[in-house]
Amino acid sequence: MQQLSSRLVEWLRAKATEAGAKGVVVGMSGGIDSSVVAVLCKRAFPDNTLALILPCHSIAEDMEHARLVASKFGIPTETASIDAVYDALVSVLPTDGNPGRKLAEANLKPRLRMATIYFYANRLNYLVVGSSNRCELSIGYFTKYGDGGVDIMPLGSLVKSQVRDLARHLRIPQVIIDKPPSAGLWAGQTDEQEMGLTYEQLDAYFTTGKAPDAVRRRIEERVARNAHKRATPSIPPF
Repeated sequence: MQQLSSRLVEWLRAKATEAGAKGVVVGMSGGIDSSVVAVLCKRAFPDNTLALILPCHSIAEDMEHARLVASKFGIPTETASIDAVYDALVSVLPTDGNPGRKLAEANLKPRLRMATIYFYANRLNYLVVGSSNRCELSIGYFTKYGDGGVDIMPLGSLVKSQVRDLARHLRIPQVIIDKPPSAGLWAGQTDEQEMGLTYEQLDAYFTTGKAPDAVRRRIEERVARNAHKRATPSIPPF
């Protein structure tokens, strides 16, 4: 883990240099992934890391956990509530009772957050650092042009168990390591419930290629169905 964390820190610095960026900005959700990324960013850019806490009808505990990590590691933060922006947008959108509306409304939150994060990044000439891991990226468990709309993803090659190991090495507070992963889309929502898969199943599949037939089919179906999320927009080949 020491070698991995050092290599990721150097990678972050190299990517910023390539882009001519002065530093990095990361959104902190209070979860394990964004906490790990924020600490790595702080190590890479001690004086040029900014963490944004962007509540949008968020769970209070998540915001407290984000501030806990920022305080422990001395990570500069700015907080901007986007509740009113979200409410204003929802108020002008159709209310037709469509069964897809709940998810559509929930996905507005990460998209509004990302628009806000890029405001800060453009203003400071910083890179936007995402916190998606390999499991989430592979099956498309992220919001397109939301939490997937970033410049670089340092955890993109790590499965969830590796992220947890890295969190322990970095001394992320145990309460954050232990809590059920959640995108915070609505009260009581968890990643595993939403995916219909456990991280243990995903980790095993993406590190060994092995899984029970029913699990393998479910994973491969999601990988195929969400391929568009991992690609640039298609254009005609003529």
